[in-house]
Amino acid sequence: MPQENNLMQKIVSLCKRKGFVYASSEIYGGLAGIYDFGPRGVELLNNLKNLWWKNTVREQENIYGLDGAILMHPKAWEASGHVAGFTDPLVDCKDCKSRIRPDKLEGWKLQKDNLTGDWKVLEQGSLECPLCGGELLPEIRYFNTLMETSLGVIEGEKTKAYLKGESCQNIYLDYKNIVETMSPKLPFGIAQIGKAFRNEITLGKFLFKTREFEQWDIEYFVRPSEAKKAYEAWKQTRWDWYTSKVKLSEKNLRWRQHGKDELIFYATDAWDIDYHYPWGWDELEGIHHRGNYDLTQQGKFSGIDLSMHDEEKDQKVTPYIIETSGGLGRTFFSLLLDSYREEEIKGRDRIYLSLPPYLAPVQIAILPLVRTDQQLVRTARKIYEELKRKFVVEYDEQGTVGRRYRRQDEIGTPFCITVDSQTLEDETVTIRERDSMKQERIKIDNLIAELAPHLELP
Repeated sequence: MPQENNLMQKIVSLCKRKGFVYASSEIYGGLAGIYDFGPRGVELLNNLKNLWWKNTVREQENIYGLDGAILMHPKAWEASGHVAGFTDPLVDCKDCKSRIRPDKLEGWKLQKDNLTGDWKVLEQGSLECPLCGGELLPEIRYFNTLMETSLGVIEGEKTKAYLKGESCQNIYLDYKNIVETMSPKLPFGIAQIGKAFRNEITLGKFLFKTREFEQWDIEYFVRPSEAKKAYEAWKQTRWDWYTSKVKLSEKNLRWRQHGKDELIFYATDAWDIDYHYPWGWDELEGIHHRGNYDLTQQGKFSGIDLSMHDEEKDQKVTPYIIETSGGLGRTFFSLLLDSYREEEIKGRDRIYLSLPPYLAPVQIAILPLVRTDQQLVRTARKIYEELKRKFVVEYDEQGTVGRRYRRQDEIGTPFCITVDSQTLEDETVTIRERDSMKQERIKIDNLIAELAPHLELP
């Protein structure tokens, strides 16, 4: 495994070189904190989404899916507290005019009032600009990270709106619709994968913190008396999902509870699943006990009663909410970090991604041993056409078979199928497994039965 201080650079390089991630608008110099997922990246990202959706929605009897709009009524963000409280603290540099977050500088200690968005300086630290070495002004300024836009086309009649600062707010706004149309019984959940946008100031950690990103959220509605038990159950469920399904190493994961100075005022409890990134431990997913704040606030601002009838108790109740909220980009990034391998074999370096086979962007590569042998090529093409109906398959005939193996290793392809002269004699092919590099002969007719258990989402 490479040294951590070099790992970040190697992952960023691999992502560009192998078509996982590109800087957005790169031909114009790019946009800080905005990325596009390339051909390999979008396959890996979609596999992660499909895995989450399968495990979280389709396999759960009491969780309902949602795909909410990016734009919502502006009052929703007032109700949630984002308009007033979604702020970052900034100090200005006298020399280079940059704006810097002081809570990221040595010696500073600040405390945020999550209700008003105000920041209180508990300890003033370094006033040296980390960018130019100039002097920072000690006065704290506030910067709201919500991205503003406008609705309407006539100047003077446009309405201020916001791009979603967090994905989950749709769930609270559509909660009443789901109760009325799906008739759920407590406890039940609503799940969504959605875009979110933030005017982040502190960037520079690749996919970890970006201005446009996706989140997967579950809002689980429970009776108040059952909230604590449900909260602990969801903590275990989410930990198990990352370790048993995404296959992140437990040595790179930890639990971290929010301290009293960090816990938002309405929350009963909050824990993060942290991943050990090249710069240290940081949040991968949060699991929050939110009480009934969200439904109460949206009900108050909208004038709509968001309580529901609990059939079992035969009474009206405003459910408590257990939330799990994670970032797809962070999971994508963590998975690449976790699976990156380097080794030396017979004096040559080998780089490979030890991805779970069912998440790999290419699941099978078909390699005719000699590309000028038309009979081999026809047979290889026939196998490719058959397997691509069920799996993500790539046909590769460029270069020596050894170089093709290395190319597929680097993008995490778990299985390579080589078609050679023996194939024409007995209708067998060689299957090479990525991590061990072991090879075995197998009948062409048995390929799907042999590979499907490894490649289907668990």
